Amino acid sequence: MCSPAEALPGPAPEGDLPPEWESDEERMAFLFSAFKQSREVNSTEWDSKMGFWAELVLGRGRRRGAVRTCLRELQQAFERRGSVPLGLGTVLRQLLRRGKLQRESDFIASVDSSWISWGVGIFILKPLKWTLSSVLGDSKVPEEEEVLIFVELLQEKAEEVYRLYQNSALSSHPVVVLSELRSLCASICPDERTFYLLLLQLQKEKRVTVMEQNREKIVKFARGLHAKVSPVNDVDIGVYQLMQSEQLLSQKVESLSQEAERCKEDARSACRAGKKQLALRYLKSKRRTERRIEELLSKLDAVQGILDRIYASQTDQMVFNAYQAGVGALKLSMKDVTVEKAENLVDQIQELCDTQDEVVQALAGMSINGLEVDGEELEKELDSLLQDSTKEPLDLPPVPQKPLLPSISDTELEAELEKEDGGLAQKTASTYSEPKRALGLGL
Repeated sequence: MCSPAEALPGPAPEGDLPPEWESDEERMAFLFSAFKQSREVNSTEWDSKMGFWAELVLGRGRRRGAVRTCLRELQQAFERRGSVPLGLGTVLRQLLRRGKLQRESDFIASVDSSWISWGVGIFILKPLKWTLSSVLGDSKVPEEEEVLIFVELLQEKAEEVYRLYQNSALSSHPVVVLSELRSLCASICPDERTFYLLLLQLQKEKRVTVMEQNREKIVKFARGLHAKVSPVNDVDIGVYQLMQSEQLLSQKVESLSQEAERCKEDARSACRAGKKQLALRYLKSKRRTERRIEELLSKLDAVQGILDRIYASQTDQMVFNAYQAGVGALKLSMKDVTVEKAENLVDQIQELCDTQDEVVQALAGMSINGLEVDGEELEKELDSLLQDSTKEPLDLPPVPQKPLLPSISDTELEAELEKEDGGLAQKTASTYSEPKRALGLGL
């Protein structure tokens, strides 16, 4: 049943409610009314109301991070001015049909597990409920306190638990004590019941298995993100027992260390009080405790060494399996390849290369217009042309003996320039006067 402590009932926070919750009385009156018995009466209104409440219910579960809910908890959460949504049961039934919700009893029954009882009795439900649920299916409206599960949110949180384990120090061990895993997942699982549901989801996905040894429950995880967990074997039990021994030895060493420290302080206090004999007894007790600690540490090292060898052997087995698979694949890929075929192929390649070289040589010595051209003869002819060109004199005109321009003094140059300027001005004036005369004649 959905107890008040687990479901956390109460009005939904303002952030969980749509804007029209307080502003649109007419629409909220329509949304709080009951559904028509048949959707065919007015499918548009029916779908609008269903979409509103379905989104609100699923969104509330995701924002709270709670994988469990019930009709009573949702009615109290969505209570408005003393009224509760009359069609909320129909909404939950529709979400059950769509697979967005699932009855907790159906979920537990769907997990193929012989260790449901490890939930310390919290999963012991009335057989009548399982019978009714299996007979009626999702066609009936859930009871007010019948626990429902958000399917997608449960799967996401189970994946989060698995990744949290993979990224923790616990992943170095093939098995984990249930209590240690519970402590690791405290931030994800707000209560113990949710923690067990997440483990059941991982069990359903065949990613974990749980066994009980010496009245303590341990969890075995699959090794790898996409691997399936293997059944618990004698090696897993042996590793668990070694882990228990390691834990007990570590606790004993810690306790003895504290005892040795107390003996040291007591000896110091007795020495200050002048009680030397008492101080010596404390020191002797401290040394005996320290020798005991050394013995326990040696045993602890031996246990840890055995665990390391087991982990190494598991890794070696994985490598061996990988090599074996590789050999099988290599045999298949080399099935049609023999040394004779390889030598024949190399001979064919060499023959083709020789043919290509002959073709290249033939193209390099190809004749132009039917005439064979010898490169050495062309070079000899070019050298003779260069030698002849250096011997023959060039037929150039004689160098003039007189200057090309007569020499002129500065005075003569200025007189010449003034003469040129006067003629240029007279020519310019006559040039501009001719158009004017022409224009006057035109008028």
